[in-house]
Amino acid sequence: MRILVIDDDPRAAAYLVRALREANRVADLAPDVGTGLAMLADEVYDAVVVARRLSGTDGLAGVTLLRGRGFSLPVIIVGAEGGAGSAADTPRANEVTDKVRCLRAGCDDYLSHPYAFVELDARLDGLVARHRDRLPGERLRVGSLSLDLARREAFIGERRVALTPREYLLLQRLARHAGEVVTREALLEAAWAFDFEPPDHLIDRQMARLRQKLGDVSSHEWIEGVRGVGHRLRPDGTGSGQALPD
Repeated sequence: MRILVIDDDPRAAAYLVRALREANRVADLAPDVGTGLAMLADEVYDAVVVARRLSGTDGLAGVTLLRGRGFSLPVIIVGAEGGAGSAADTPRANEVTDKVRCLRAGCDDYLSHPYAFVELDARLDGLVARHRDRLPGERLRVGSLSLDLARREAFIGERRVALTPREYLLLQRLARHAGEVVTREALLEAAWAFDFEPPDHLIDRQMARLRQKLGDVSSHEWIEGVRGVGHRLRPDGTGSGQALPD
């Protein structure tokens, strides 16, 4: 699961990103809504966690912008303690009022400070699972290779290719740019956090394993390396990396 955190509080953001990564999630941080929207354009995220209080455009306005641009992925707002009501309201009333406003703006869930990370993590699991179940049967097709975008599974013809989550993300990035060279840097961004420092030859080793798994199902040489640049997915027939309904 890959999560985008939008938060400009250095301590809170660092805690959440670290906790997500320790829970075996890929987590990236955007310090503001504008940066977050730009990162979401790559379509690699499963969910977004947004801080309710942000300098500039706040979290509530950020959710409105995100929904207005057609992003349907799950969003959880991490609210400020006590909510955001008027001074005459009780803290509990503030919190309820703020939750209602955020839910009506399009967020899928709301957690108040202080919260337990295990609860946030469990809610992310549930939201992402339900979101994937609701997605239409959309597949990314490149010749006889197809990727089920909702269930994150790969097939060659009718035969399923057993991939790890990161191998799937790498293959999806290649498939979206079938026939083009995808740089090592772009492949790293597809499957690891943006600030990840890779060991030497990580992508080459991952591509070798992915090439072998595809080769176990098909005799076609799907992936070729381009020295000093990156890797390319070679279609074995018609298809240009377009997402098509089943």
